[in-house]
Amino acid sequence: MNIIDLWNNLFKYQKKQEYEFILPNSSNNLTENDNTQKNEEVFPTLTVNIEYLKIKYNLLINSDIKIRKFIIPVENKKVVAALLYIDGLVDEKTITNSVLTPLLLKNSITMQEKKNFGRITVKNSNKLNFNLENFIYNGLIPHNSVSKETHFEEILKKVNAGFCAVFVDTINKAFCIETKGIKGRSITKPITENIVRGAQEGFIENLRINTSMLRKIINNENLTIEEVDIGKISRTKVAICYIKNIANDDLVAEVKYRVNNLDIDYLLSSGQLEQLIKDNPSASFPQTIATERPDRVCNYLLNGRIAIIVNGTPFVLVVPAVFIDFLTAAEDINLNYHFANLLKLIRAIALFFAILLPGLYVAITTHHQELIPSELLFAIANARDAIPFPVIFEIIIMEISFELIREAGLRVSSSFSTTIGIIGALILGDAAVSANIVSPILIIIVAFTGICSFAIPDFSLTSDIRVYRFAYIFLGYIAGFLGIAFGFFIHFIFMTSLNSFGVSYFAPYIPYNNINENEGYILKPVWKREKRDKIFNTKRPNSESKISMKWRNIDAK
Repeated sequence: MNIIDLWNNLFKYQKKQEYEFILPNSSNNLTENDNTQKNEEVFPTLTVNIEYLKIKYNLLINSDIKIRKFIIPVENKKVVAALLYIDGLVDEKTITNSVLTPLLLKNSITMQEKKNFGRITVKNSNKLNFNLENFIYNGLIPHNSVSKETHFEEILKKVNAGFCAVFVDTINKAFCIETKGIKGRSITKPITENIVRGAQEGFIENLRINTSMLRKIINNENLTIEEVDIGKISRTKVAICYIKNIANDDLVAEVKYRVNNLDIDYLLSSGQLEQLIKDNPSASFPQTIATERPDRVCNYLLNGRIAIIVNGTPFVLVVPAVFIDFLTAAEDINLNYHFANLLKLIRAIALFFAILLPGLYVAITTHHQELIPSELLFAIANARDAIPFPVIFEIIIMEISFELIREAGLRVSSSFSTTIGIIGALILGDAAVSANIVSPILIIIVAFTGICSFAIPDFSLTSDIRVYRFAYIFLGYIAGFLGIAFGFFIHFIFMTSLNSFGVSYFAPYIPYNNINENEGYILKPVWKREKRDKIFNTKRPNSESKISMKWRNIDAK
């Protein structure tokens, strides 16, 4: 064996030829455990079940795992039982009123119950000759959400989610009762998306409350919410939401396929899930919409898109996403279309200046001074006459300083954020100009660029612009307009090659589609939004009739 073969065997990546994937409509999930736990069933002896639970939950160390043993009285006989729950995940009042109180009270069986459950005869001092399982399930537990489980895997999964489990001696099943009582914050306004005109509610960290907010807005039985567990260890619940008679079946299958085929140990946020399911993981451009506004999510659902909710995070993902979605604010549909289109034009201009203005300034002052009017050129030359640094060094210092001020304002508490802004904008900026470190016109350029970046409604797109702004600065310094044009050409080609769940990133413009329908950047009047976006190939292309305002046309009634 030569050295090259030895090197390849030791360090070269060998691509795996066969992968085991889960079909989108499979009932299986990604919660993997060892085979012994998957096949482990509940034992008919209560003491054995308790010992098993003590080992699985490491009861000698864990202080929040509670096992309470009690006795169920049945016609002067005593049946030993045990209750398992996790303190902090359950509502103790529900356990007391709906579980323990009915089981601990003296239970007298009527003649009709004897016919239903069989006559009670005593085989020995501890066993009853009737269907005790049905008697407890149908007669003693009044809670409306009760299930009988035979495998420890399902029992532990439910207990970890806020259920309590009742084990009864001589019964090889456990009764799992939903007693969730997880504390969380109440519904408040969205924090990252300011509301001008719209619903004053935002998603929270509780999955079930978030799904209920969607159902409160969309009062239709076709709203489908499917749940899966992601993560071998965390078992994070993820809900896939879509409207069955609108969303494209292939799109739904693709989303379910990607979500179900994630071989990871844990999932803590929708931001992690976004990076795991997007078409081009190496691309920094946002390819999914992240929002904490229920009205915005419902608008996307009604237009054929799919929402993904991750338990424990208030940000909901919406797919597919195209580029114009990140320049569209949530309240645009609530405003007059004239004003909404004006705001969209302003955001497009802000996007141009936020990404290219510093690079253009460097290119003009370094390579293309002839483009500047003489009076302005003399003003710039006089301002930079005492500056000892080249323009590239000067603007890099200011851009990094601006990013540091913005990051510091985000990380410190709200009481200090105003102080950070005053120190950064007034004191440091004025001191830098007075010390002849930077020129006044550069302060204007950097400040105007920062304001333009704040005008972009999507934070993910803003973060991406902040990265590429430095690239255009260096290109403008190296080759002037030619370098910026070359960089923009490569940038644009790369963006046009992106897809989001099968939809082109620049749809409907690239590839060109019929823009006569309501799917372009320009917003049409609400009475002319007759069609849903063709790029999503929805089951119901029409969203309203040809004449939606029938009160204005008597013949249309």
